Amino acid sequence: MSELDHGTYPEDRILSLKEKLICRDLQILTLQSILGEPHHYSYPSVFVYGHTATGKTYVTETLLKTLKFPHVIVNCVECFSSKMLFEQILNQLQGHSLSLKNEYTSCLQSNTFNDFVLLYKQVVHKQNLHNQTVYIVLDKAERLREMDSNLLPGFLRFQELADENATVIFLSEIVWEKFRPGTGCFEPLILHFPDYNKADLQKILSQDHPPEFSADFYATYINILLGVFYPVCRDLKELRHLAALNFPKFCEPVQRGDAKEEDTRRLWRNIEPHLKKAMETVYLREISSSQWERLQQEDKEGEHLKGLSIHAHVELPFYSKFLLIAAYLSSYNPARTDKRFFSKYHGKIKKTSFLKKHEKTSNLLLGPKPFPLDRLLAIFYSIVDCRVTPTANIFSQITSLVALQLLTHVGHDDQLNGPKYKCTTNLEFITAIASEEKANSIDNRTEKRDFTASGL
Repeated sequence: MSELDHGTYPEDRILSLKEKLICRDLQILTLQSILGEPHHYSYPSVFVYGHTATGKTYVTETLLKTLKFPHVIVNCVECFSSKMLFEQILNQLQGHSLSLKNEYTSCLQSNTFNDFVLLYKQVVHKQNLHNQTVYIVLDKAERLREMDSNLLPGFLRFQELADENATVIFLSEIVWEKFRPGTGCFEPLILHFPDYNKADLQKILSQDHPPEFSADFYATYINILLGVFYPVCRDLKELRHLAALNFPKFCEPVQRGDAKEEDTRRLWRNIEPHLKKAMETVYLREISSSQWERLQQEDKEGEHLKGLSIHAHVELPFYSKFLLIAAYLSSYNPARTDKRFFSKYHGKIKKTSFLKKHEKTSNLLLGPKPFPLDRLLAIFYSIVDCRVTPTANIFSQITSLVALQLLTHVGHDDQLNGPKYKCTTNLEFITAIASEEKANSIDNRTEKRDFTASGL
């Protein structure tokens, strides 16, 4: 970035841009060349696209603020109607903020695009901006496709309609081909923000190092974090959240004095199981930072670190728990063992017939196998304590387990030989459910015995 010409911009602003914006040199220079000087006549519309957390909004906003261009930034998600969009643009141009003092009312009312153009020209001349380029930034611009049909073509040709030096910058996560109206429209300049690569993420995340630790120590932690999460997550915001959430666990041996900052192997052994647990909640945010810290504290006290996925937090109905246990048994036990395990009068069965040479490998290592619905219900009726009548309630609970992703449907919905399922839960979760139901059963029997002994 420093090798190229920055025009006549003050050097302090250029240095400020270099400090704030890293790993986006090409995009910054392209945008800067499009913007030009404040008094230059700019291109009517620019379309900037890229995946989430690639720096589109941050780079555009920082560039406009640092170079002190007159601009308006509107998030289209906050404006569910064209009227709100027009009024928010006009409010920002006049420096009018919605507050309790003005009862959250807009300074100008605009119902149509034609009214908006006329009011915009009045505001620009009133604010003495007609000799400068005014930039209107529409973030989350894909929402414009759901509004009035004349909105997108109008903003693309806004410079021509208003007869003013104005540029509209669209920021979106989808490509221009999904925007283009079928009747044709003015084509904007297109600028792509690619995803950050691993080296870029390492450089950006390393900027957040706490002052009480060295930059090299935090860079080592970020390298370990990216080694685990980079194959499944490229979102800078999510990675930044994970880095802040798991760093206390990484530096814990250093704070206790058990390891030095250079003992990378020991620090990795301490953080590895913790990161594997955190892998289950990438993008889901099923647990808050305070809950995570509480679980870390419990782990310090010797308690087992509970699974952090939805499977560990969901509360299931009584029969759904037994259906899930039956599903796990169906997935991991061969079908020919059902008679031996779940039938009272199975007769004599030779033990050697179940220990074939190729079956000595644990079924847990082979993964879950599909099973038919009939087998699931047969095992369910065998393990449940009370007599259960097959009703629509039982089948609806199976559907609920599929919706919760505790079971998965295998095959097509229209297959004639009955549906098949797989159990997606792990042994720890099934063991926890079984232990909970066993404890409840013991408590119920104890309560019943005490109730009878009391003579009531």
